[in-house]
Amino acid sequence: MDNLSEVAYLFMEGHVELQKYKYFYFIITLTVYFLIIFCNSVVIFVIYTNKCLHEPMYIFIAALLFNSLFGTTAIYPKLLSDFLSERPVTSYSGCMFQGFCIYTYGASEFGLLAAMAFDRYVSICKPLQYATLVKMSTVKKLLFFCWFMPSFVTGISVIITFQLPLCKFKLNRIYCNNSAIAKLSCGDISASNSFGLFGLILLLFPPVMFIIYSYIRILEVCLKNSKEFRRKALQTCFPHLIIFISFTFTSCFEVSAWGNRKQQGGVFVDYQNDGRELHLSQFQEHQPLQ
Repeated sequence: MDNLSEVAYLFMEGHVELQKYKYFYFIITLTVYFLIIFCNSVVIFVIYTNKCLHEPMYIFIAALLFNSLFGTTAIYPKLLSDFLSERPVTSYSGCMFQGFCIYTYGASEFGLLAAMAFDRYVSICKPLQYATLVKMSTVKKLLFFCWFMPSFVTGISVIITFQLPLCKFKLNRIYCNNSAIAKLSCGDISASNSFGLFGLILLLFPPVMFIIYSYIRILEVCLKNSKEFRRKALQTCFPHLIIFISFTFTSCFEVSAWGNRKQQGGVFVDYQNDGRELHLSQFQEHQPLQ
């Protein structure tokens, strides 16, 4: 990879009328960020300090909230900094790291939701086997897998993208992600597309399919039991189901963005023309922002 691109800076062009509303954006975003940190931290603290809550269901809830803190921290601090900047800018390596964190957060979220679905499935459909199937050792293994696998696969995807020659420096987003960064390359991105598709199938489809399957089985068991049993079972599963549906719809935007990038895969940009853009950007990055 060109040494120049290793010290390049990217301009975040996705903000709408930033200078006009930057203080409004900053206050709203900061308030939401503090609320997320406060609410999630309080619940995690309550679960951690109360031994009676050291059960698989509550441990998975705490893990889900911790993952949410990780994801919001990957986005909100940089976003707040951009709101107060004359022109939002980020280093190329910093942008890649943010993209890694965001994708790891998203994939881990689906994994944790699948682990919670497994806990609910066993407790409702196989209650007599719950103590055997959902042991603390099993919970630890599930949590490790939910965080290690996404970070490993996402890390490989980021490394592949990082090897591409960087020729453009304007990112039409308010945060970084792997698919948007790949669009800035003037090289062949077919390898990045192929591994991105592989990672998408590997990290998202198995947990989503298992969650759907578990709720089908839970619904079948509920229909065979009393009305009171159905009420308690659905009351337990309803919050998890709402989170799963809302997060799935939100993730569709990121998947559709990757799909748009895939349609442009393998296209080479005129390197001679972009070479001038490359040197211009390197000159600009050493000048104070006006």
